[in-house]
Parts: sequence; C-alpha cells; structure tokens
Amino acid sequence: MTPDPPTSPNPTPPAPLYSPARVRDLLAQHGLRPTKSLGQNFLIDGNILRAIAEAGLTGGPAEGTPVLEVGPGLGVLTREIALRGARVTALEKDEKLRPVLAETLADVDVQVVWGDALDFDYASLPQGTRVVANLPYYITGVLLSRFMHAPAIVSATVLVQKEVGQRLASRPGDDNYGFLSALAALYGTVRHVRDVPKGAFFPAPDVTSSVIRLDFDRSRPPPPAALLKFVEAALHHRRKTLRNNLRMIGQDAAAIDAALEALGLRPDVRAEDVPLGALRDLAERLGVLG
Repeated sequence: MTPDPPTSPNPTPPAPLYSPARVRDLLAQHGLRPTKSLGQNFLIDGNILRAIAEAGLTGGPAEGTPVLEVGPGLGVLTREIALRGARVTALEKDEKLRPVLAETLADVDVQVVWGDALDFDYASLPQGTRVVANLPYYITGVLLSRFMHAPAIVSATVLVQKEVGQRLASRPGDDNYGFLSALAALYGTVRHVRDVPKGAFFPAPDVTSSVIRLDFDRSRPPPPAALLKFVEAALHHRRKTLRNNLRMIGQDAAAIDAALEALGLRPDVRAEDVPLGALRDLAERLGVLG
C-alpha cells in the first residue's frame, strides 16, 4: 500500500473570490474576458461586497429570505448573500459564465436562471423578495421600474451609476430631480448607502458608482397608470414650465391656468420644482385620473 503524501498542517487557503488575482485567474482559466456590452464590471473589494449584502438584508431575518440577483457575473456577491442564509435566485444572460458559476457556487444553495433579465417574469417571485444586485448600468432604469411594479419585491439594494443614485434620491427643486426620482417616491423611499470608487471593480468602469436601497411600500395602492403617464409627461422637459409641458400633451391652456391658480402655483413654475402631491392634485383637477 502506498501511503498518502504528507499534507501541510496549515494549508494555504484560496484567495477570496473577490480578490483581483482570483478574478483574473478565473477569467483566464475559462478563457473569458469581461463583456463591455453586458456591463460586466466585477467587484474586487470585500468591504463594498459586505456593505451591499448587509444593506440588502437589513430589516428582516437573513435566514430563508428570498433574494433576487441580476447579473451575478462570477458569483462574488451571490456567494456573500447565500452564505448569510438567504435563498438566492440569480438571473444571468451570459451563457459563457456557466462553467464559472458551476465552480464558484458549487457549495451554496443558489438557483441560477439563464436568460435576459428584461424577459423575466417578476410576478413569479415569492412574496417578500429583496433584490440585491450590481445592476448592468445600461438597463438600470428599466430594471428599477420592473422592480417597482412587482408586488412581491419589497426592497432593492443596488449598485448603480452615481448619477443615477443622485437622481433616485433627489427631491423636487434639486438639480437631479426628474421622473425617476418621482417614480421612486411614488412607490416608497430611497436611501443612499455609500459611494463606490472605480477601483472597486475589475475592469474599472468609467464612472463612480453608488449603493442605493429602495424600500417599496406595498401597503399603498399602486399609482394608477394614468398618473404615471401624467407625471412622466410633466417632467419630460423638467426645466421648462409645467404649463408648456402639459400643453405639449394636449391639455387645454385655460384649464391648466385655472388648475395652477387653484393650487397656488405660479403660471411659470418649472416642472422640477413642483411637489409630487401637487402634481397628483393637478392631474385630478385636469380630469386625468377619471
């Protein structure tokens, strides 16, 4: 019988999955390169990774919490969330990552769904789902809208471009206020968690990022489609006067003037300066909400 070779009493543990060297090795091992068109920028900062997971799971027990991740990439954030006890469903479009995720997620309970996040049925998610994700920047706005409209999703903690984060957290009168800000406020609240430097990713993106948490108030009735359409039109050219924006969608000038006066708003008020409640009142006075 041939004896087993001696083992080191203190074997060197593998480098963390988020280390730059490990990321490069994984990509080289599987013959991959980050795909710019898919917005692939992989996290290589453990502190940021833990901050995202903690922010995403705050407010409830981590054990058994359903979590949706969009774009798991190499599985770095996926593992961090799963190891905290969450039940993770990860949506991945890039089929070339199959062997990587099979390796990096082999010892954790994660369901990987292969396909485009834009085609996913968000209504199929279990109640109480939390989104925790490093979102592909090129479809951030569309995905956030899908999350807001999905009743089962109670929060979304996401990495986004810093500019998008500023828009989400802005209030009427702020420089970055617009339809995305209003949409977030209609569905709940927004909290800025932290900014993330370019060097926290491989490859480094062209912009600084931010971690933002959106909490959706599902006790409210969802805003009617007519109101969403009205607010979007009102803020489409947010630096123009509200009166002109509403005229562009066919509202009667005299009716607009009368409604603005009744609400104590100046005739030349800019759309970006009008509180969301006043926009709702204006929609009611103009008969938009039926």
